[in-house]
Amino acid sequence: MFSVKELVESVPLTSLPSNYIFGNTESNRHCLLMEPEETVPIIDFSLLTSHDPHQRSKTITQLGNACLNWGFFMVINHGVAETLRDEMVRETESFFDLRGEEKKQYAGKKLFDPIRCGTSFNANVDKTLLWRDYLKIHVHPHFNAPAKPSGFSKVLQEYCEKTGEMANELLRGISESLGLEERYINEKLGVESSESHQLFVANMYPPCPQPELAMGLPPHSDHGLLTILMQNGIQGLQVMHKGKWVLINPLPNSFLVNTGDHMEVLMGFLSCMIFDS
Repeated sequence: MFSVKELVESVPLTSLPSNYIFGNTESNRHCLLMEPEETVPIIDFSLLTSHDPHQRSKTITQLGNACLNWGFFMVINHGVAETLRDEMVRETESFFDLRGEEKKQYAGKKLFDPIRCGTSFNANVDKTLLWRDYLKIHVHPHFNAPAKPSGFSKVLQEYCEKTGEMANELLRGISESLGLEERYINEKLGVESSESHQLFVANMYPPCPQPELAMGLPPHSDHGLLTILMQNGIQGLQVMHKGKWVLINPLPNSFLVNTGDHMEVLMGFLSCMIFDS
């Protein structure tokens, strides 16, 4: 099947197809062992951008601690309109609702194809398939968008602009948390230049007959500097903290931010540089 969604809609499923079963391996059962009392740090974006020096300084410290101790934090009061978030979800759902033939034109095989959609991770080589369909779009330095649905492109462009502005402000705060000038990371890495890349990814997880045996995405880390994740209010995402899995309970109208591999390397290098100096 080209997609899990097509599989689910083509025939009534009462059990999980064998090529999707992850739950019989010990390593994946460990993902179900969660730490119930831990909660991911919360960063109030409005305080990070506050004109009150004390409030901003306090929030920058909280931001730095969240990056160093967790690698994840939840952002509230970020200024991205809830209506825009809802529109982005609706347009994405409409894309996945397109006929298979309409989506197959974007079934690219190369990593840097402007628009790619598909299923699992790499369905051609995966021994066990992931219970997810995906859409990946390169939106910077060159903006791309599928032709359908008709309103997708406009909503995506505004959504990427708003979340990009938030990301740049977070990077300024992270720079300051390391004792550096606020634009250090942005300028040294050319974050806002044509050399940087911004990727929009949407994951679709259709209803599953045996979710305890399936895997949407396996344990992994993200490339890049920051991943800004909008959830749809349904629990399921877990993050690793001090060797234990923590279930993310998304606050209404919040974003979960993940510091990626590049950020981890950068912060480690800068921390050593500052300490050695």
